Amino acid sequence: MELQVASFEAISEVNMDYTLTLYLRQYWQDDRLAFAPDANVQITLSGDFANQIWVPDTFLANDKHSFLHDVTEKNKMVRLSGDGSVEYGMRFTTTLACMMDLHYYPLDTQNCTVEIESYGYTTNDVDMSWKNGQASITGVQGIEIPQFTITNHTIYNITVSLATGAYQRLFLKFTLKRNIGYFVFQTYLPCILIVMLSWVSFWINHEATSARVALGITTVLTMTTISTGVRSNLPRISYVKAIDIYLVKCFVFVFAALLEYALVNYTYWGARAKKKAKKYKQEINVAEIRTNRPIYSNDDIMVVDDLRMSPLPGLRKRQNINFATPGLPGSMDRSLEPPPPRMSNNMNARRRGERSAPSYAHHRSYRETRLPHNNMNKIQNRRVFHHLRERMTSMQRSLPKIQDVNKIDRYSRLFFPLIFFICNLVYFCFYIFVG
Repeated sequence: MELQVASFEAISEVNMDYTLTLYLRQYWQDDRLAFAPDANVQITLSGDFANQIWVPDTFLANDKHSFLHDVTEKNKMVRLSGDGSVEYGMRFTTTLACMMDLHYYPLDTQNCTVEIESYGYTTNDVDMSWKNGQASITGVQGIEIPQFTITNHTIYNITVSLATGAYQRLFLKFTLKRNIGYFVFQTYLPCILIVMLSWVSFWINHEATSARVALGITTVLTMTTISTGVRSNLPRISYVKAIDIYLVKCFVFVFAALLEYALVNYTYWGARAKKKAKKYKQEINVAEIRTNRPIYSNDDIMVVDDLRMSPLPGLRKRQNINFATPGLPGSMDRSLEPPPPRMSNNMNARRRGERSAPSYAHHRSYRETRLPHNNMNKIQNRRVFHHLRERMTSMQRSLPKIQDVNKIDRYSRLFFPLIFFICNLVYFCFYIFVG
């Protein structure tokens, strides 16, 4: 058996197959066809002569689809020697199955085989072998494949035991190493640039909310689009590939850059709100000291917004009263208004640190005794949530306080590129040299 590879046409990861055009030549000797045993003569006949003599029933065990070329005639040839030796050759294109291991895709190496076997004749009838060992395979050295490089090819044969008997099977194995150049420009480089683009937000002012949020969302959506395009060219396999790890890593960095701005924004506006509340409380205290009377904030009392629309004549007459208080901004400070009658007792009691009225406690205890069992469970759940809230508050207090939010951006400018560089170094070193 001899095999010449004419072309290596296509390799599909989705269908797990590859396409070859081969010249297959088979040699055997049939003494019944000897016409001049002592003469060194050969006769070349057309392929139709093969229908008149015995030929081995050779087939490709991992074949999916094959066809014999017939331009301008069927590409088959029979060469008969005087001593009965027969050379039977043909040219055909075949699509062969190749089960690929894509754990290291696209930094992977695949092994694809051509498996030749007799369909009906067992080892007792036909002995199949390569004619000249490794030299039986020709044409491999000059083949160029767009995404792969043929690093090696080997031949061997095994005996396969099936239900109908033992058969001799010949193997030609191609070792294919994937070229990474295509994926560098189509996947890796765009992902790196998108991640670097997300770092631009660290140099934008934290008050420019629209610019930083738009940049973060754009980079996240771009990474999603790249990831979808890469997965469309691969089969739906359950295990994780090398390209999946890289895409997820880049997506995490892009998403972390967006969350970094959320942290900056929360820290900035949270600190600003606390300062404003603290300042307002100090103004209230100063006003109480100056006027020697309690001042009620908007959180404690209910203020009638429009006195002119009140149905009570007494309140309408107070619409021109000036409640300005020294030390507080504005001419109409409603914090000096007395609280409504329904709320004044409880409000004053809370301000003086006193307990509520005994009648309210009596009604409350009476109400609690009549609560059903499910309401008691709700109360217990509220207590648990209150305890968790207190724990979270204590943890938040234990965290270091950031006085300047710009420090977060300055640290991010340093740590994000450094961690990304280390992750890339570990990734490529593992999959190229170790894997």
